[in-house]
Amino acid sequence: MQQESDSNPDPRRFPCAQCGASLEYAPGTEVQRCTYCGHENRIAVVAVPIEEQDFRQTLRDLANTATIHDSISIHCDSCGASYSFDAAAHAGECPFCGAPVVAKTERYRQLQVQALLPFKIEREQARAAFHRWLGGLWFAPGKLKDHARNDARLTGMYVPYWTYDADTTTRYQGERGDNYQVQESYRAMEDGQEVVRTRLATKIRWTPAAGVVSRFFDDVLVLASRSLPREVTERLEPWDLAKLLPYREEYLSGFRSEMYQVELEQGFERAREIMAPTIQRDIQHDIGGDHQRIHAADTRYGEIRFKHILLPIWMSAFRFRDRVYRFVVNGRSGEVQGERPYSSWKIAFAVILGLLLIGGGIAVWRARQGG
Repeated sequence: MQQESDSNPDPRRFPCAQCGASLEYAPGTEVQRCTYCGHENRIAVVAVPIEEQDFRQTLRDLANTATIHDSISIHCDSCGASYSFDAAAHAGECPFCGAPVVAKTERYRQLQVQALLPFKIEREQARAAFHRWLGGLWFAPGKLKDHARNDARLTGMYVPYWTYDADTTTRYQGERGDNYQVQESYRAMEDGQEVVRTRLATKIRWTPAAGVVSRFFDDVLVLASRSLPREVTERLEPWDLAKLLPYREEYLSGFRSEMYQVELEQGFERAREIMAPTIQRDIQHDIGGDHQRIHAADTRYGEIRFKHILLPIWMSAFRFRDRVYRFVVNGRSGEVQGERPYSSWKIAFAVILGLLLIGGGIAVWRARQGG
């Protein structure tokens, strides 16, 4: 890929044919809608297959390409202003007149978006889901809910992800543990005298184990953004990836969108971490018995394929007691996850109350035993 200028001469805009205002994608539909006159343009959906790309071949191709620019400069035809998107963004609105624009990414990222899931949840639905989430928070400070409702501003963002497919073969060595029971003697005090009693004790018999397990992983999902906390976005899963559509810029109009910040090879390292627990369970199942020990495991990854996709997330943040808390809403299902503060005095009160209830229960039990 040749190095390009950091200007973008051909950003996509979607003017309304009826009044000239900007069209925006209407979540849950296949149309772009004018927010002024209500005119709609249908988005043409082309039934083309979404094919995974060869991971190793792509890495070889990337090694031979030149470095490209990150910043995207835009000239707004609506108001005449010139401005730049953030380094990771390629869709948003003009900060001077609010006109939505989608910048082409071919000059700024070597790997292009192949597919996306359009927004299905509207802004008001996302806001209602956020309020329900706030209402269900345990041990939250008393003033949090009112403060967060007033402070939070929802933004619709298409967030970049990688998906990985991989054939894995793992050779392992370990041990299998089988339970067996033996009788053993023990000493006890009865009526003031020491007596010898017997009981059954469970022991473990360990034997060497080795073998091979194989598994195919399909669409292992990895966040390709550094703007959101991974531990929060992963709790938004599952996504309905079976409904991915081929990438079309029309779906981005009226929303923001990021380009990937986590490189393809870095993303696969995270994918390996996600696959590891499943491979470990496969080994344990293959060893069998009541207990398993895994001493060594060597996983080979055969054919690896990937897709670069965009997923819809409503996101916002609120400040509470000098700290910023972020939350996200799945733009397809309405699932809400986020960071939240805790009230230390509410937790302490709950612990004290729990101890009092336990103490009261013990006192009642003793009284009944005495009776």
